[in-house]
Amino acid sequence: MSNLKLGVNIDHVAVLREARRVNDPDILQALYVACANGADQITIHLREDRRHIQDSDAKNIIHHSSVPVNLECSINREILNIVCDLKPHRATLVPEKREEVTTEGGLDVFSFSDEISYAVEQLHDSLIPVSLFVDPTLEAMTKSKQLGAEMVELHTGTFANLFAMLNSSLPYSNHSVKELELPRYELSQRLEQSLEDIKLSAVHANKLGLEVAAGHGLNFHNVAEMMKIQEIVELNIGQSIIARSVFTGLADAVKEMKRLTTR
Repeated sequence: MSNLKLGVNIDHVAVLREARRVNDPDILQALYVACANGADQITIHLREDRRHIQDSDAKNIIHHSSVPVNLECSINREILNIVCDLKPHRATLVPEKREEVTTEGGLDVFSFSDEISYAVEQLHDSLIPVSLFVDPTLEAMTKSKQLGAEMVELHTGTFANLFAMLNSSLPYSNHSVKELELPRYELSQRLEQSLEDIKLSAVHANKLGLEVAAGHGLNFHNVAEMMKIQEIVELNIGQSIIARSVFTGLADAVKEMKRLTTR
């Protein structure tokens, strides 16, 4: 069996805490439970608007985690300075907009190549390996390599939305993806193409010498499709684990996802 790491994103524990602005649930308790029950990595996103993870959270998590910490961040200079001081095990550069609910789409490695190149160089100067969160295209893989990243994380949001519109009650909810309210045969074709894009991008990145991760929208129902792509060596999953934990507890939710992501 090839090794695959499960990165557990605990941002949504902080989302719940910030809803009432009390230290409950405790983000460090979430860290300890995730580490004790199968997380190979902890992933957090230090956003510019600090809507969930705070600077002190990031510092404490990096200090107390028994597994590597993957710190997601924008290419904002102020944020990069903080990340360099914190020295996580890896930094993943992601796009960020204040008005978004969550990160939508991959980093535009073409329009912002100069800024990204500067960010990669700054992080490398602090001995921090860099991953770029990008859409699954061959061009983005090649550009990520040119920009000096050691790793790419393939944005799986399109795949996840298509899968959910086909295989869940999402189309009948208030959160239906309007642009994907299409005939089932067309959704099936688009889902197949999305999976092919992810697979081809993973293969190409691997040939370029990049490590390949995947994340965004992955859950207990769709993660099996990612397991079929051998070039993917890491999955970063958050919201679905925290959502499941409401009913099962965090320990069991992490254990179940670890079971599903073991090859």
